[in-house]
Amino acid sequence: MAHRVLVTRPAHDAVAWVGALQGHGLQAQALPLMAIGPCQGESQRQALLAARATLLAGQGYRAVMFVSGNAVQHFFGPGTARMPQSTRAWTPGPGTAQALRALGIPAQQIDGPPPDAAQFESETLWQCVHTQIHAGDRVLIVRGDSPADAPAQAPATAGAGRDWLAARLREAGAQVELLAVYQRQLPAWDAAQQQLARQAAEDGTVWLFSSSEAVANLQQLMPEQSWNHAQALATHERIAARAKHLGFGYVKQCRPALEDVVASIESTP
Repeated sequence: MAHRVLVTRPAHDAVAWVGALQGHGLQAQALPLMAIGPCQGESQRQALLAARATLLAGQGYRAVMFVSGNAVQHFFGPGTARMPQSTRAWTPGPGTAQALRALGIPAQQIDGPPPDAAQFESETLWQCVHTQIHAGDRVLIVRGDSPADAPAQAPATAGAGRDWLAARLREAGAQVELLAVYQRQLPAWDAAQQQLARQAAEDGTVWLFSSSEAVANLQQLMPEQSWNHAQALATHERIAARAKHLGFGYVKQCRPALEDVVASIESTP
């Protein structure tokens, strides 16, 4: 009998994953654990407009690092993206690179971990791009933002993600600018989704986590739920650590590539 899998990515991102997993014979279903929307603050809007103008004028960014496909979409908006040929587009993985190519950024202008990399993350990206940076270069990191009242999460591994990358860039003499272009929020679950989550905590369903924040949101949405009998598949060691901290009885880690995810699900007891 095929495993049932819950894809916990934001709703618009989950569609492709659900379809791909179903194509491999898995009973995949979306249960978003994060909602994505544009930043609402006027200061953030003005910062975005200023960064776009600086980029298009070719006045200084050596590279723009997009932390995700959502960062790409919310930075450029609808239509065709444009970047000066002198500016590199950095990505942590192939999904973000695909989002850039879909908007018209040439593949030869994009840098990121190779498809066979052990992990798709900032640390692996830095290994690919560190020789591009010289003292005085400006680098823009385009990212998401969490609400100010987001709950505290389990301690993350030191030196993780964009903050680690920003530190390495500053050590190399670069000027780093952080720009939040989208907001991450708790999803609004209906009664059917709540029931699905309660059932999946007990019946052997595999929860597919691609974000530590998704695990934290699950804890906020279901604070009284026991996860002793629940199974999680995490696409990074930091995400796996969060799932274990929450209390998942079975946690497995794999690369975030489709073939690895499918193989890991199929080998789950």
